[in-house]
Amino acid sequence: MSDTLSPFASLPKPPYFVVMFSSRRCPGDNGYGDMAQRMADLAARQPGYLGVESALGDDGFGITNSFWANEDSIRAWKRDVDHLDAQTKGRQHWYERYEVRVARVERSYSFEARIDG
Repeated sequence: MSDTLSPFASLPKPPYFVVMFSSRRCPGDNGYGDMAQRMADLAARQPGYLGVESALGDDGFGITNSFWANEDSIRAWKRDVDHLDAQTKGRQHWYERYEVRVARVERSYSFEARIDG
């Protein structure tokens, strides 16, 4: 459901779930970019996946929010064999620290400025 032309995920009306992944990366890529793309592609094919929003600062701090229809979908993604492998490599090579938080989204709203040319 993500719009590839926008950094914002195109999401249904709540309720749905969000997995918030905040991390501080180790210096260097060390294969991270390729694995991150593989995981994004794999997650998008999982039942219950709704979209993703991600940002990475120059200081290595990043936040990725993935959106899911229900908790069972999140649990299935956490147990995916390829995702488990990426998690192990992440702890060994790519992350100094990370935090994972899971929440149910009850309400959402947005704003978009209209720029008339």
